[in-house]
Amino acid sequence: MSKESELPHRPADVEYETYKLGDFKLKSGGTIPDAHIAYKTFGDPKLPAVIYPTWYSGAISDNVWLVGEDKTLSPKNFFIIIPALFGNGQSSSPSNTSNLKPFPEVLFYDNVKAQHTLVTKHLGIKHARCVLGWSMGAGQTYQWLTQYPDFMDVGVPFCGSAKTSLHNQVFLEGVKVALLAAKGAVSGGVCKGEALAKTEDYRGWSDEEKQIGLKALGRVYAGWGFSQAFYRERLYERALGFKDLDDFMVNFWEAWGTSKGKGSQKHMKHYLTNDRPREHAEPYNGDFKAAMRGIKAKTLVLPGKTDLYFPPEDSEIEVENMSSGVGEMHPFPSIWGHWAGGPGQSTEDVKWLDEKLKDWLAKN
Repeated sequence: MSKESELPHRPADVEYETYKLGDFKLKSGGTIPDAHIAYKTFGDPKLPAVIYPTWYSGAISDNVWLVGEDKTLSPKNFFIIIPALFGNGQSSSPSNTSNLKPFPEVLFYDNVKAQHTLVTKHLGIKHARCVLGWSMGAGQTYQWLTQYPDFMDVGVPFCGSAKTSLHNQVFLEGVKVALLAAKGAVSGGVCKGEALAKTEDYRGWSDEEKQIGLKALGRVYAGWGFSQAFYRERLYERALGFKDLDDFMVNFWEAWGTSKGKGSQKHMKHYLTNDRPREHAEPYNGDFKAAMRGIKAKTLVLPGKTDLYFPPEDSEIEVENMSSGVGEMHPFPSIWGHWAGGPGQSTEDVKWLDEKLKDWLAKN
């Protein structure tokens, strides 16, 4: 296997479609003019629907590893819909929305509202069998479960959370500052954008600054994506085939950071657009416990045992706050950290996830 195929997410691109949403009003009060949502479907629309949103920085193609005739998510059995997040470069994003600086604040509430419009008005789906997703896809799964609680039978968020913990906000701040520091800019605060006295003061990155910032971003992620045990056991060598730690940092993590459009200006903005707090207490007026109690679908919560972003303790709190009998939690028994849940490189974890998904759908 070549190292290129082993990068965090560089599968072959897949064709996708777009659906126009018109001028899309956001919860923050802003608007995305002439907005559109990108999506890909697999299977017959007459089959039970599965909604499988993308994750942080992920393209639609980055979700395909869990879909196949040999998988639980088989196009023979389900109509699988992969909608793309705003800001990922396929749905409305800084790169494809002109005359909108800065790009407005987009919440998960807005993303799921757009996805619901796509699914119901364009694809004609009245009910879904399942909503699921990894990482930021798990966050959107929770949003679906709370925002449209009667729409699906089953929810499966894996390696994600129902709110952005304070610890996770600190992590995201490090990612953001790595990009901003490359051009001498500073943070406007935790979970906020760049500090600007006036919008017109904004400037982009030079070519050199892009490369510096994106490589730094990759190295910040390197300490979070995999667990301490993953590094201690040298799985970057034994499982992924890298020569040593420096090789892994440069040819896995820096390559991931710069892989989005080869470090283009637009993707610097995409990373920043998605570095937002992930709160799922809308439309519950900020009441997290009420949001969890509002979940009606049978929910299988699958955190990573060694995930540094979203530890099992956070998932325990989520399930404890659901109504009795609604949720169950089972951690990935893995040392692959956050990467246990995706994007498909840990083959044993893929098998474990697929079996858990198969069993949950069979009994619920």
